[in-house]
Amino acid sequence: MNFPAQPEKFSVVIITLNAAAQLAGCLQSVAFADEILVMDAGSCDGTPEIAARWGARVISQDWLGFGRQKQAAVAAAANDWVLCLDADERVSESLASNLRSTLAAPPLPAYRMARCNRFMGRWLRHGEGYPDWSLRLFNRRHARWSDDDVHEKVVCATPAGKLMGDLLHESAETLDDYLAKQNRYTTLQAETLFQRGRRATAAHLVLAPLFRFVKFYLWRGGFRDGVPGLVHIAIGCFNSFYKYAKLWAMTRERHL
Repeated sequence: MNFPAQPEKFSVVIITLNAAAQLAGCLQSVAFADEILVMDAGSCDGTPEIAARWGARVISQDWLGFGRQKQAAVAAAANDWVLCLDADERVSESLASNLRSTLAAPPLPAYRMARCNRFMGRWLRHGEGYPDWSLRLFNRRHARWSDDDVHEKVVCATPAGKLMGDLLHESAETLDDYLAKQNRYTTLQAETLFQRGRRATAAHLVLAPLFRFVKFYLWRGGFRDGVPGLVHIAIGCFNSFYKYAKLWAMTRERHL
């Protein structure tokens, strides 16, 4: 007699630093997980205590950079299957249902999910803001996080499948905070490119923002998201410009 296979157990892993304002909503959305692991980088706002109250296993880890921090959390999980989230993300009911059914007998070692971003009070459904496919569910024996300090990604040797249902990015940050974060990110991106031997030209500064605007605002319909969609792509285009401007400045300053 053939008995049905047991569903794969999985761990939710979350890295945090002063995420008290967002964490409870994230943890509530994944209460069905077999394990929740929170790796905290020294929060002083009660984040570890909130995680513990929701039954999460909390580990302290000094900051290693985004990619290395997430991989350290994955390595510390109790299960090979992991779902990696940020504290300001929530698993929708439809995504949770599809995730559970997939893990009953997963045919692939990794899965992407559509990430829906809330920006300036509106859920972005077009352009650069959606579907924003993100590889977040995987078997750690077959995939891992890259070592990148920013814009880290999951590296998998085989093609990833897709899960239906949205991963909701419910960021509560103000526009000022968002801009400050983008400034930090573009500096890290420029530093990474510099270390890899990349150099910026005037063509990068002009064409990268233009290509981004045409691709996401016009071709992929970002204009349908109204003013929030326009602001979102404008900041994205400025990010492309700033990244290469900072790279050009780094090259000039360090080669003088």
